[in-house]
Amino acid sequence: MTAEFGSALAATDCGSLHLLDGPYAVVDGVRRELPEGSKRLVVFVALAGGRVDRRSAAGVLWPDGGDFRAAGNLRSALWRMRGAGIDLIDGDKNVLWLHTGTAVDLRCISDWAGRLIEGTPRVPDLDPSLFRPQACDLLPGWYDEWVVFERERLRQSVLHGMEALARLLVRARRPHDAVTAARRLAAFDPLRESAQRVLVEAQLAAGDATGARASYEVYRDAALRVLGAPPSAALSALVQGPPAQRRSRAAVTARWEARTAGAGAPAPGCSDQHRVPSAERSVIQRPTRRQP
Repeated sequence: MTAEFGSALAATDCGSLHLLDGPYAVVDGVRRELPEGSKRLVVFVALAGGRVDRRSAAGVLWPDGGDFRAAGNLRSALWRMRGAGIDLIDGDKNVLWLHTGTAVDLRCISDWAGRLIEGTPRVPDLDPSLFRPQACDLLPGWYDEWVVFERERLRQSVLHGMEALARLLVRARRPHDAVTAARRLAAFDPLRESAQRVLVEAQLAAGDATGARASYEVYRDAALRVLGAPPSAALSALVQGPPAQRRSRAAVTARWEARTAGAGAPAPGCSDQHRVPSAERSVIQRPTRRQP
């Protein structure tokens, strides 16, 4: 747990719930393992935003055996959790909710990514070390529909947040930190073109055109080998320049070669005017003044 998220989870007297490396709870500064029969209920409530309909939760978590048996299983899960000294969930006959003030690591990560995407980060948010690969693989081994959906939502949110972080660091004139953030993202998902693009942009902003070209070529080779498709024209243009710029560079090169070689004929892309000395060209182009 990074310092920023760790402090956010510790700054509560109601305990905290950890899903990224768990699930487990921390109560009074002590790690408590959730009872096996209560884990799915706690996670379900947390992923639902901290508040769920009691009957709906029982039906989703225990679909076999009817409503009466499902309700009994839910009561048993709550009883086991309290027996383990973990009192994070409260409720009435209709609703279950996490105790007010209970911190959830998933919510901290999701809020961080959201601020980056919206362009409203706090100063501590601009720290590449806050990226946690675990956030991109929530609860591995859990295949419930409601877990799979949240896993992919969080993954995309964190990846987009890291891309936004790199661009924000470039704007803040911290290009080397931007490169660090982009490298972490590109290493995690090397075939994600948007991640490779922010890496190239950050390297160019840091003045490392050679590194940007190398990063592009590594990705290009991997994309062709694995995906069977080249990088997009937009990404290629970052290291190659737009077509007009490439033609301009080619014309300059051709003029230089023609001038140094003393070629009699104009080089490709060059007109005769390019071989006329500037002093003579100014005389040639000066309009003739009509005598009164």
